[in-house]
Parts: sequence; structure tokens; C-alpha cells
Amino acid sequence: MKLKGYLLAAVAAATYGTNPAFAVPLYEMGMNPTSVLLFRYLFSLPILLVMLLWRKRSLRLERRRLMPVAVLGILMGLSSLGLFESYKYMNSGVASTLLFIYPVLVAVLMAFFFHERFRITTGICLVLMSGGLLLLLRTEGGFTLSVMGCLMVFLSSLTYALYLVMTNVSQAVRDIPTLKLLFWQLLIGSSVFVFMIAAGEPLALPAKPVGWLDVLALALLPTVVSLGCTTMAIHWIGPTPTAIFGALEPVTAVVLSVVVLDQTLSAREIAGGLLIVLATSMVVVADPIDHVLLRMRRMFPSLRRKRQL
Repeated sequence: MKLKGYLLAAVAAATYGTNPAFAVPLYEMGMNPTSVLLFRYLFSLPILLVMLLWRKRSLRLERRRLMPVAVLGILMGLSSLGLFESYKYMNSGVASTLLFIYPVLVAVLMAFFFHERFRITTGICLVLMSGGLLLLLRTEGGFTLSVMGCLMVFLSSLTYALYLVMTNVSQAVRDIPTLKLLFWQLLIGSSVFVFMIAAGEPLALPAKPVGWLDVLALALLPTVVSLGCTTMAIHWIGPTPTAIFGALEPVTAVVLSVVVLDQTLSAREIAGGLLIVLATSMVVVADPIDHVLLRMRRMFPSLRRKRQL
């Protein structure tokens, strides 16, 4: 059944990487991140509602579950806002790549606060991905990253890492059906954008009718599909492997930035993407690799003892 979890995590990451392909054109039509996200969340709700009614699922949420679901919704909203704000300050592909520090944060949170074993292959994957990220981030002229953009991406990564961990460890959330949980998270998460607008952020609409298709695509792919698959993947394989599979997200974002947004792709960026894909592939075969590495580590002390004799 782990294979199902891996596939769900891969689909979740790849579809989440489509965010900039639809968001950046909306910015060019005069919309701001808060408005884009508000409509993205609101358009997602009727899609989820139809799916819930088709499956004859109740929307009723018990009182004891309301607080943890509300926290998850707020974390989801803040994570989306941080990422979409970063698109204003830096290349969208770079921003989506920087977002991928969240697997490191998840692994650290799970190891230090919930005593999850930090696997050998996890460490190897993180090293490979770090090399891939460095290759992706470095432009021909050196590092040219916006400080504000980096802060926005870090906020997005941290809140998303907290979201993944809480989804896994909260017993009140774990047995809520995925679509029902996602519906309530998006409904509550949209309050983040309503608050921003009430605080003075202007509400903007797409300048062209075709912009609403971009909003609908945002609601469907990186929201309903991606977040739904993420929730299911966490239940099947846990937050750390799900987070590591997020490596496909920056790869998707970079490829779409080239195809859709006419941004260039250098050999260095291709190499970085390949490193990230390699790291993701290692997650699938983590068990046999860990077994071999542990056997090798046990063999060395015995070899040293034989030499001493």
C-alpha cells in the first residue's frame, strides 16, 4: 500500500507546482495575491461540495474537531499567501524551488518533537536535494534573490511544514474523510484573505474574462487535486516521505515557467532538477537501501576486531 501513498504524494507535488503558471498571468491582469487566493479558495468549495454530495458524505463537523481543523485551515491559508506574495519579488520558478525547504523542516519537527527515526536515506535525499536546489537557485550572474521574497517563501515553508506534521499527529483530524477535511480547511483558510481585504488590501478582479479560467484551474489542480492527494498521502506514508516527494513541485514549476511563462532554462537548472528527481526516487526504495546501509555499518566493527586479532 506504500506505493499508493507514493503515487498520491507525487501527484500532489506535481499539481501544486502548477501554481505560478496560473497565478502570474492573473497578476499581469491587475490582480493581487490576496484576491487570487480568495477566489481560488472560494471556487474550490463548490467543486468539493459536489464531490461530497455525490459520495453522500455529511459536512457535519463535531465540536471537538473544530479547533484542530481551524488551525489547519489557517496554516494552509498563510502558506498559500506567503508563496503567492513571493511571486511579486522573484522568479516564480525560483520561489517554488525555495519553498522546498519544507521537507527539512518536517523531518526536524518529527525527529525532535515526535521522536520519529531520522532514516539514513532521508539524510541522503536531503543532501542530494540541497545540491539540486543550489544549482537551481544560482543564476549566470550569481545569487540575486530578494530578501522580502525569501522571507515570504520561508513563511510559506514553515506553515506548510506545520500543516503536514499536524495532519499526521492530530488524532482528531486523522479519521476525518479527506474531502470533508479539505472543504472545512479551505472554508476556514479563506478567512485569512477576507481579513486581509478587510484590513485594506484591495479586492481585484481579472481584467480579461479568460482570467477566470486561470482562477478555475487554480481551484482545481493545485487546490482540490493537490491538497486532497497530500492529505491522503500523509495517512498512507506519513509526513516526511510526503514532504520529500514535494521535490516534484519545483521541477514542475520550473518546467511550466519555461513552457507557459517563457522563462529560460539553463543546463545548471536541468542538472538541479535531475538531482531532485533522483532524491525523490530514492524514497520509493528507502527500505532496502536502509537495510543494506545498516548491514554495512554492522560489518565494519567486526572487520576491525578481526584485524586486531
